[in-house]
Formats: sequence, C-alpha cells, structure tokens
Amino acid sequence: MTATNKTIQEVDEAREKEDMRKLEAVFFVSGRFLNMQELVSLSDLNPVIIRNLIEKLQEKYERDDSALEIVEKNEMWKMDVKREYSNIINKLATGSSEFSKAEQETLAIIAFKQPIKQSVIVKIRGNKAYDHIKKFVELDLVKKKKTGHTSELTLSDEFYDYFSVGEGSSLQEIGKKVEEGK
Repeated sequence: MTATNKTIQEVDEAREKEDMRKLEAVFFVSGRFLNMQELVSLSDLNPVIIRNLIEKLQEKYERDDSALEIVEKNEMWKMDVKREYSNIINKLATGSSEFSKAEQETLAIIAFKQPIKQSVIVKIRGNKAYDHIKKFVELDLVKKKKTGHTSELTLSDEFYDYFSVGEGSSLQEIGKKVEEGK
C-alpha cells in the first residue's frame, strides 16, 4: 500500500512539473497579458490547475531570486522581466519595436494632445487609427471614455509603467520610449 501511494504521489508530482513547464512556455512565447480563457486554450489545462500553477510559478521566481515574474492585472497574467532589469531590456530592444511606426505616431499624438477625442485622432491619422486605439486600450495603455458620439482618450497609469516614465516626464522622453517599444 505504501509503495502504491508513493508511486501515485510521484506521478502527480511529475504531472504537475510538466503542467508547470507547459504554462511557463505559454507565458514565455506569448509575451503579452493572457486571460484565463486564452491560458486554458493554449495550455489545455483547466482553470483551477492554472491558478494553482500561476501561484507556484510566482513563488518559484521569488524563491529562486529570478529576474522574471508573473504579473497579474485585471484577471490577466503575463511573464515579464522585473522592473529593476528594464534598462537591460531597453538596450536589447533597439530596432525591433513592439509597435509599428504608424501605431507609434498615433500613440504619440494621444500622449501629446490628451485628453483627445477619438474622432479627432481618426481625422488626423485615418481609419487605421481605430485599430491602433483598440490595441492600446486592450494593452491598457490608453483609457477610453464614451462622450457623445465619440470617445475621449487619455493615457492610463499602465502607459507610464509600461514605458518606465513618470507622469511628469518630458514629451521627448516619452516619445523616445515609445519609439524604442518600451
């Protein structure tokens, strides 16, 4: 009986380790915030197991004094480099921006003119601005508030965190960070 219990425990531990590696791979490759539905779809694990594994990954990264962490925001999670290492990431990110040149320009106008109506952005940038704004709102970089027939756009606190700039930063500093992609 003891040998059987030990074997079952070993199988359970091996399965958990494999599930954790699978979830870790999903986080690593995605590079963005994922909601529970996406995590279930990508990992083929159930939500209860995923929540448990996220906690274990967070503990593991903390215990191992890792440069990585699992960040949670609004019931979404992503693997990220801890803030104290963002300067290294910024050096490596030169040339391959997360945002297209057109997206950077749209975001720069929002940052410079905020609060600004979405309709004004679309007049300036064209219909592609709708896609840009949708992406920025999904990334929680821009807040969108319905006003009449349009929406008012402002930068979110997440924008300042994402680009590692303070709310009082100069437009040149913000622009440089947006162009670098971080």
